[in-house]
Amino acid sequence: MVLNASTQTSDLPTMLGGDVREFRWSWKNKPVSVVYEVVGEGQPILLLPALSSVSTRLEMAELVHILAQNYQVFVLDWPGFGQSSRPAIAYTPAVYRGLLKAFVTSTFSDPVVVIAAGHAAGYVMELAQRKPVPWSWIVLTAPTWRGPLPTAFGENRWFYNFLRKVIGFPVLGQLLYFLNTLPPFLRLMYRRHVYANPKHVTRALIRQKSRTTRRRGARFASAAFVTGNLDVTHDSEEWLSWFQPLSVPTMMVIGEEMPPKSRAEVEVVAHFSGVQVYRMPGSLGLHEEYPDKLAEGILPFLGKYLSQK
Repeated sequence: MVLNASTQTSDLPTMLGGDVREFRWSWKNKPVSVVYEVVGEGQPILLLPALSSVSTRLEMAELVHILAQNYQVFVLDWPGFGQSSRPAIAYTPAVYRGLLKAFVTSTFSDPVVVIAAGHAAGYVMELAQRKPVPWSWIVLTAPTWRGPLPTAFGENRWFYNFLRKVIGFPVLGQLLYFLNTLPPFLRLMYRRHVYANPKHVTRALIRQKSRTTRRRGARFASAAFVTGNLDVTHDSEEWLSWFQPLSVPTMMVIGEEMPPKSRAEVEVVAHFSGVQVYRMPGSLGLHEEYPDKLAEGILPFLGKYLSQK
């Protein structure tokens, strides 16, 4: 349930050189503050960072600056991540679905172009099935619909529920989270799944990512993502059905070095739906690693939208 939604200017420091704002709402009587930033002028575009243990709008920085040359770009930090608040709530798809719907309704007077990275794709495509559709055009970059543990080990829900409870313990849970977000572990994950070129996984990058994990309460939303509790669906057929038919023009960006399971699933969508496909170097973090190459592929698609306005 979303109550008393409002927007106000924030005194938090800018990450992208834009106007920092806070979208304040409540979920089951718990206040939640979602921080977002606005850069540029023109037709609005909403950018949604990938959900991950190190999710932050900063990962969209280079892409934002390219797009802001022609558009007014809105990019947010998901609840529980980045500079947004991390309340003591059960992090589930209902929370993120509710936030996204409320934010779009309150912020934009008309359907908006949305660019969603990684796991954010599921929330965008699910809302695209609802009336009225909040999106005018959709771009999905390296989209995924299943969390890391379910992807690697299958749907062992009882174990993942147990793991989330353990991580919720004040001392043991914080220790487990700390061990799994140490710089060496983050570096390993970035080299295996997020970046395509290991040389791009620099010490400075890992230090910046590590800082995002050290905020109080950071482990709760992170644990929900890793264990699949933020998966909008647990059914690959339902995921595919959201693309058949498409409610609005949709482009899917496929990274040539995406992990095999994730790559196979997006290839199914590419071959059995009407999405426009753009293939480029990169893995799950292609929007951060290769923003110039990404912009090269999506700007002509967005230009078609702009020409109709």
